[in-house]
Amino acid sequence: MASLSISPSLGISGDLRSSEEQGKVAFIPYITAGDPDLSTTSKALKILDSCGSDIIELGMPYSDPLADGPVIQAAATRALAKGTNFNAIISMLHEVVPQLSCPIALFTYYNPILKRGIENFISTIKNVGVHGLVVPDVPLEETEILRNEASKHHMELVLLTTPTTPTDRMKAIVEASEGFVYLATNKPVAVGFGISKPEHVKQVACWGADGVIVGSAMVKILAEAKSPEEGLKELENFTKLLKAAVP
Repeated sequence: MASLSISPSLGISGDLRSSEEQGKVAFIPYITAGDPDLSTTSKALKILDSCGSDIIELGMPYSDPLADGPVIQAAATRALAKGTNFNAIISMLHEVVPQLSCPIALFTYYNPILKRGIENFISTIKNVGVHGLVVPDVPLEETEILRNEASKHHMELVLLTTPTTPTDRMKAIVEASEGFVYLATNKPVAVGFGISKPEHVKQVACWGADGVIVGSAMVKILAEAKSPEEGLKELENFTKLLKAAVP
């Protein structure tokens, strides 16, 4: 693994803005926490950071991940079967986040947030250095409390839209989202595209993506490797290739 050069993160909005000012597309990899284990997840986060990730999206395993494809659903199932839970993920992040130079966005479903209480959940992940929160199963109309609590803790709440979302609703989602807008697609390899905020609706209407989110391929690499060590090496090589290909 390449040596780490740690510098303070600008946060999700700041990192996207920096990439945009440099004329670059942000590279946003995704992995599932606890697959194959949290020790490997910790090492994978460091690798993704050292290879030039602009933001890392970390999935919190959930029993009913209906917004995910089969590869990530299977990863969540394996992670839960091995005992991965919220407290263990928080403990891992407490150790590793100070060693990262790029921000972490936590991907989780709404039920685990409600189970712990919105304020408690957000303050907990903020305290370990998480910058953003992606909650795919909360409709726009029900995000007000979550958005208000996230704002109080300076947590960027990322909302999702799709190419088939009606234009008026897409506009409302873009205005309510923080950090970037998650444009979910069925493109191979890429889970979706991150659309940053400055141009708001204009960028969405023109499909102007400022970031590429890559998930299933990386999750699959870690899952199918003969050993965690081999998986981490393959992940590093794959990440370098992707980063080099991102303009």
